[in-house]
Amino acid sequence: MTKVGFIGLGLMGGAMVSRLQDKGHELVVLGNRDRTALDRAIGRGAVEADSARAVAETCDVVMLCMGTSDQVEGRMRGADGVIAGLRPGAVVLDFGTSLPASTRALGGEVAAAGGQYLDAPLGRTPSHALDGALNIMCAGDEAAFAKVKPLLDDLGENVFHLGALGSGHTIKLINNFFGMTVANAMAEAFAMADVQGVSRAQLYEVMSAGPLHSGMMDFVKAYGVDGDPTQLAFAIKNAAKDVGYYAQMASDAGATSVMSRSALEGLTGARDSGHGDEMVGQMVDYYAKLMTP
Repeated sequence: MTKVGFIGLGLMGGAMVSRLQDKGHELVVLGNRDRTALDRAIGRGAVEADSARAVAETCDVVMLCMGTSDQVEGRMRGADGVIAGLRPGAVVLDFGTSLPASTRALGGEVAAAGGQYLDAPLGRTPSHALDGALNIMCAGDEAAFAKVKPLLDDLGENVFHLGALGSGHTIKLINNFFGMTVANAMAEAFAMADVQGVSRAQLYEVMSAGPLHSGMMDFVKAYGVDGDPTQLAFAIKNAAKDVGYYAQMASDAGATSVMSRSALEGLTGARDSGHGDEMVGQMVDYYAKLMTP
């Protein structure tokens, strides 16, 4: 088994580490403020490192699961960063949802240090990660991808290689823009049902009987009708970040995004009014408050 370094044991990263341990992999881990998943991994035999550099110095594969591009860059660069400790031929994977321009810049720095950098953003939820059923959108050097594919197969049900470095993050941002736009539209639809005095459940019954039916609709219905926010375990603040990155990616390319504006307005409004840690399905409550006279 390859010794794997894993940086960022939040909800998703912690679940991925648990899956890797289930498959027998030896892990060196570096967490964040919440030690819940970190301590659980250590209890199962993982070794805790004191810096990102220390992770890289002892591992041939380094995985990061961070929230933002700034956080990834912070762990990659500097005297205590991954690049400073990189072993020759090592492969570094960014599982987060990052800006493609940042990904390509880091790729050049990793290559200069003798390693390979892959972007490998994820689809599905932490519960899928526990079962090794993620969708993994990997991009970058094909030889590096082939080297780590057995690890990715342990983590994912659908593992894609999508071409040049940055392509995975590009596709993930488009994917999340679309998903969050649909989720916000459904959340507002439930709120409008309240305003108009019709049943949310009946609205869902009619909409889901036709071509509008989707998994995202079901996730929002899980909260809007059934009161369960966990079916879409994705925080509003993270959704706002991803749609914001999509809009920035479009702007960087000289393109104009029309459809992202409404979703971004809703998500940032909810985040800035104190709802950032709630789940996306709970946007129903935010829109209901906006519509209340």
